[in-house]
Amino acid sequence: MNLLEMYIKGGVVMHPILLLSIVGLYIIIERWLTIRAAKPTSAQFHIKLRVFLESRSIQKARDYCLKENTPASRIVAAGLEKVSHGPSRVRQAMEDQGREEITTLERHLGILASIGGIAPMLGFLGTVTGLISAFQAVAAASGQPAPSDLADGIWEALITTVFGLVVGIPASGVYNYFISNIHGISASLERVGRDALDLIEECLFEGNALHHSVKTSEKESGL
Repeated sequence: MNLLEMYIKGGVVMHPILLLSIVGLYIIIERWLTIRAAKPTSAQFHIKLRVFLESRSIQKARDYCLKENTPASRIVAAGLEKVSHGPSRVRQAMEDQGREEITTLERHLGILASIGGIAPMLGFLGTVTGLISAFQAVAAASGQPAPSDLADGIWEALITTVFGLVVGIPASGVYNYFISNIHGISASLERVGRDALDLIEECLFEGNALHHSVKTSEKESGL
């Protein structure tokens, strides 16, 4: 018996299980690409950022961060955008952007977790309804069905459990894997954010550095 025949014999419950498998596969591929793209910043990024900040080139520093287009660089760019409002506002902007980046990384993972729990339950539901049909056949045969008929009805009912577990187990495993990776990325972003904030405060908020840097940024922007 091939896969298609097993799918057909599994009954109507196989349709939502198939739908969950398609949705789950899409989320896994999409989230894997997104998380993979959330690469940590390189040492070169920190070196260039320091050069721009030490020369008080805020706009150039921000443009460089936006060009890098990584979660960490976007956090730094959000802080640089609020430099003229003081260090507390810079910190708040970076924290807000950090939360937004983590939310982006976690998008759709709740659905994947639900698939991991729902697919096996649908499989069990299909098995129960299949067993009901099998025992109805027993009743229709006055309690004396052929053993082969009863066995066929039971194993066909168990097909949905197998398919449900085949969908649910990988979904749960990949969900936990993604969450573990996101926790690691979150810790990395916090570390980068602290280092960048220290650098911003060191270069831009000591003495009259802020006033001078804002003026320099305005000149670079042509304001």
